Amino acid sequence: MLYFDYAATTPMDEEALAIYQQVAANFWGNTSSIHHIGGEAKEILENSREKLARLLHVPARGLYFTSGGTESNQLAIVSLALSQSNKGKHIITSQAEHASVFSALAYLENKGFEITKIPYTKGGQVDVHQLEKAIRSDTIMVTISYVNAEIGAIQPLQKIQQLLPPNIIFHTDAVQAFGKVDFSKLHQVVDSFSISSHKLYGPKGVGAVYIQPRLAIKGIFPLQTHEHGVRGGTVNTPGIAAFVAAAVKYTRAEVDHADALRRLFLIKLKRELKDCYQVIESSVSQLPHIVGLAMHHYEGQFIMLQCNRKGVCISTGSACGQALSTAGKTMLAMGYTQERQKEFIRISFGKDTKEKDVMQLVKILKEIVTRNKEVGEGVCKNRKKYLVKNAGSSF
Repeated sequence: MLYFDYAATTPMDEEALAIYQQVAANFWGNTSSIHHIGGEAKEILENSREKLARLLHVPARGLYFTSGGTESNQLAIVSLALSQSNKGKHIITSQAEHASVFSALAYLENKGFEITKIPYTKGGQVDVHQLEKAIRSDTIMVTISYVNAEIGAIQPLQKIQQLLPPNIIFHTDAVQAFGKVDFSKLHQVVDSFSISSHKLYGPKGVGAVYIQPRLAIKGIFPLQTHEHGVRGGTVNTPGIAAFVAAAVKYTRAEVDHADALRRLFLIKLKRELKDCYQVIESSVSQLPHIVGLAMHHYEGQFIMLQCNRKGVCISTGSACGQALSTAGKTMLAMGYTQERQKEFIRISFGKDTKEKDVMQLVKILKEIVTRNKEVGEGVCKNRKKYLVKNAGSSF
């Protein structure tokens, strides 16, 4: 199989796997135990925290290990919002966030919070002007992803931060950005951010969240004792050690490789498929690892399944939202219709992607489009009927 879904997850690095196995076999104690075996595990945990903190350019006391990006987002957003609820209950986000962010915000809505969702521009970035207009006296938090998970658009966090009064907390879901963009000054721009291990060749089930130490927070549930009382559950020491090892090894290691693959893919795609697709990307700042495409007259699910039959793995968006109503929000946020959104597919590159793999992908996409012309034409006819029925909708 040819794998082009690195934005969903990555294969575990062999060195990281070896570290996981070594720690699991030899340092299996509970980090909360005060005896010698627990102390050995605790030492590995804190050494890992210090090493990751240095990589992220943040103080270790603000770094908490979690079960992944989803828990990191939910813990930061919910905990910080509840801790600030005496100042207001209004939160601003975008229309194209990860499912875990929408989940946390839905929970807060049930607690009486009000959520404002800002659209994207056609250029693939959150509309900063609308965001500024949405700020109110009772706004306590803004949460915007660093890199959009579907199209790889890098969001203007610094520009947003400059608009915010100092009393508004700024969180970013940085899961897709971690290891691929510069994090050295991120802590100066946002108050909290989330990262995940398995997006960077580490084990699944491990992540971290950074929260500025000056912010007083409590865990979502009372009487929790792990990670300084922020979360519950025995800490996954082997996973954390492997996560940090992978992070150190792969941070910023693939940018040039991904950039070369992206350029090759788009050149070959233009030559072979001509006007059969549209690249959905940021016109301002773009992560090269992720390519978003709308295949004209073909539903993304159809293209994905046909690719799978031919031994190629791609996706139609964030894996965490595939079966939910939160799937495929980015094109809608950019102003495209629901029908156009259905055409979306996502290609994402990683360390093992080769130029010959990219050329094979283009060949397979061309085969699917040319051999299923009648299917595409049928979809096109149905779309025309839809547009006539829903006059006024825009592409």
